[in-house]
Amino acid sequence: MSCKYPIVLVHGIILKDIKFFKAFGRIEKKLKAEGHIVYTAKIDGFGTIENNAEQLKAHILKILEENQTDKVNLIAHSKGGLDSKYMIQNLDMEDSIASLTTLCTPHKGSKVATNLLRLPKFLIVIIAFWVNLFYRIFGDKKPDSHTVCKQLQTVEASTLNFSDKIYCQSYSTTLKRSRDDFIMGIPLIFSKHWEKTTSDGLVTQDSASFGDYKGDCIEDSISHSEIVDFMVKKKKKEKIYQFYINLCKNLEDLGF
Repeated sequence: MSCKYPIVLVHGIILKDIKFFKAFGRIEKKLKAEGHIVYTAKIDGFGTIENNAEQLKAHILKILEENQTDKVNLIAHSKGGLDSKYMIQNLDMEDSIASLTTLCTPHKGSKVATNLLRLPKFLIVIIAFWVNLFYRIFGDKKPDSHTVCKQLQTVEASTLNFSDKIYCQSYSTTLKRSRDDFIMGIPLIFSKHWEKTTSDGLVTQDSASFGDYKGDCIEDSISHSEIVDFMVKKKKKEKIYQFYINLCKNLEDLGF
């Protein structure tokens, strides 16, 4: 059995889906092995919300044509959830989306991003230049890391009345200790100081809440990046794969 509609995995910032690096690790392959039709969105790693929404729309339209269907299921990680929401609300794609599941998406922003913008302006300009150059080399069409960071600042974002045509649900993760993830352990230190609550290293549970909020994906110490199979220890990998398998099984049971 499989989901009625194709599944599109939408990545967030930093990640890219290229030949030698998969934005969702082995997750796409695992879901295909379960019989699902799965794609990973072809969008920029450091594109603005507006830019990536346009790219996401173009890719989805190709998927709809290729599969002779009228809808897809979106599973979006981090900023990918913001890109997806913008696309649905502003690019006339509401009727083409059956469900939207967001994972660790900063619907209310991230104080880590907010405080990064307090660095000296000259330093921000230098960092943004090199980040944009690096991502342009690796295929980004319109990288704009400075604007992206601004778009991830803490905001008052209402998730009410988003769309009554689309089933929306969300999940978070919690990184319990800095030593549990070498990469996200560093921003977790700052997140705990600024947020005063639990987070995945970048995004709090409150900010990740959207639509039908289901809580943490896994009852374990899982970071913002680990949930997309990025540099995950072996003992966590199977739990993460099983989460996605169960998620798609639930979507299937709901008729999506």
